Amino acid sequence: QVQLAESGGGSVQPGGSLRLSCAASRNIYRINTMGWYRQGPGKERELVATITRDGLRNYADSVKGRFAISRDNAENTVTLQMNSLKPEDTAVYYCNARATYGTYWGKGTLVTVSP
Repeated sequence: QVQLAESGGGSVQPGGSLRLSCAASRNIYRINTMGWYRQGPGKERELVATITRDGLRNYADSVKGRFAISRDNAENTVTLQMNSLKPEDTAVYYCNARATYGTYWGKGTLVTVSP
């Protein structure tokens, strides 16, 4: 098993930036895919970005060019750099780990984008 703990959420004005971090309780080197998902008010949970153990990245169309995902296998962390934030980015952001032995979620961190 692996526990995931997100941090870095908060309130920001449109156009601002935030950096989310996800700390894993064990080594993530062998975890196939790490990612970020979000759930906005009244919406279903959706994919934001994923990164494989080989460094291949995938982004939702709505965040391409604004968000960047990275992973540090030595520090067991995954980060999401979010720039040019929009009100529609308001959501609870969840860290996700997809390993051969299971899929795991963090408890989420709230991001609020408003004037």
